[in-house]
Amino acid sequence: MALKSTIFKAALQVADIDNAYYADHALTLARHPRETAERMMIRLAALAFNAHQLQTVCNGDGTLGFGAGLSDPDDPDVYLRDFTGQTRLWIEVGQPEDKPVIKACGKADRVMVYCFNHAAEIWWRGIENKLTRPQNLSVLRIPTQASQALARLAQRSMQLQATLQEGVLMLGDGTHTVDIEPVRLK
Repeated sequence: MALKSTIFKAALQVADIDNAYYADHALTLARHPRETAERMMIRLAALAFNAHQLQTVCNGDGTLGFGAGLSDPDDPDVYLRDFTGQTRLWIEVGQPEDKPVIKACGKADRVMVYCFNHAAEIWWRGIENKLTRPQNLSVLRIPTQASQALARLAQRSMQLQATLQEGVLMLGDGTHTVDIEPVRLK
């Protein structure tokens, strides 16, 4: 019998001072049985980092949400689609292989990879040369300490505040706050 995804609900308040974007997002995250709390929360943080693009890229007329992720390798972990259905932003989380990333670069206006954990640097050194050509690709590494602290915020029902200022995301639940400053690899 196949295990089912666990459903998490998040009420996310985003205050992106850098981009003058302020909005509330009611989110549903399906956590795949093979997905860790750390990876799920990185997906949520990636959405918070890029929520402003709903306004700046799609003029408020688009959809920002979670894709099938681990369940479907041809679907992003996080996406932004405009009103026509065009994928404007494709976000992958973890350490994907080069071919799916290059394929995503052909399907979306912009692709971002948020890698994390202690092996991210090794993964990047092994794949960096294969990902030099796509001009619409950005690769960011979430520091290990921050990603592990994010995992501790995971609850089945979450009330989270995300404040972005000077490229740093402060994500908190009212009791604990995690500061995330991604390192740009590409």
